[in-house]
Amino acid sequence: MQIAQYLHAAVLVSDLEKAEHFYGTVLGLSKIDRQLKFPGAWYQIGDVQVHLIVDEGIAGKHQNPEKWGRDRHLAFAVHDLSAAKAHLLAHGCDIQMSASGRAALFTRDPDGNVIELSEMG
Repeated sequence: MQIAQYLHAAVLVSDLEKAEHFYGTVLGLSKIDRQLKFPGAWYQIGDVQVHLIVDEGIAGKHQNPEKWGRDRHLAFAVHDLSAAKAHLLAHGCDIQMSASGRAALFTRDPDGNVIELSEMG
């Protein structure tokens, strides 16, 4: 077997409206059409997609509340980490800077799913 391409990551969310605000408005991801009947939303980032799938029973459990980067997370690249940090704070998002010292931060969506933003070199 040879994996040919990375297609998408699925993220479970309990409230689609709040999740769409976070991923679409706060993160600025581009929403794309989907033809499926179950509740959710798809977003495109380059050649990869993020699929939000509604599971009203999902409860965000953090294994490492002191270091969010050691929890399950999605990682995205940004051009300006300082601007991304200011943008997230302006939207009331909690952030945690990477403990490694590299130019990266972590934030969480409304369900507690961790998102890493790393500055492109």
